[in-house]
Amino acid sequence: MSEEQAQHLMQQLQMLETYYGDLSQREATLVNVLREAISAIESIKALREKPDSDSLVPIGMGTYVQTKISSANKIILNVGAGIAMEKTYDSSINYLEARIKEIEVAIQDTTARKQDAMARLEQGKEQMNQLMQQTSEDLSG
Repeated sequence: MSEEQAQHLMQQLQMLETYYGDLSQREATLVNVLREAISAIESIKALREKPDSDSLVPIGMGTYVQTKISSANKIILNVGAGIAMEKTYDSSINYLEARIKEIEVAIQDTTARKQDAMARLEQGKEQMNQLMQQTSEDLSG
């Protein structure tokens, strides 16, 4: 393997490492969104059981105000692109469950891509080790 091929292999390995890091960040973000969706469903179910309850509402910078929630079985749900809709508890839960399924598919896809990138990284590192060993043998022989 020539020096040019070795440099090309090193560049590929660096790109794969960056790609793997990006995938890891994406996976972590998706897992956080998944947790948030699950938590939202649990909160909606709790509100359904006890509609008049006390809660803490964030007002920024880690500051909260205590308030009483008195809902008429309606939730305001952000559906994307800055649009929010009023939905019933059941409709909100159905929407969130559908989003959870989408998120789970995205996590599975990202995990598969990470595994593929890791396998390619390992293969590239093995090639680099073989090249270094061959170069070492050529220099000492």
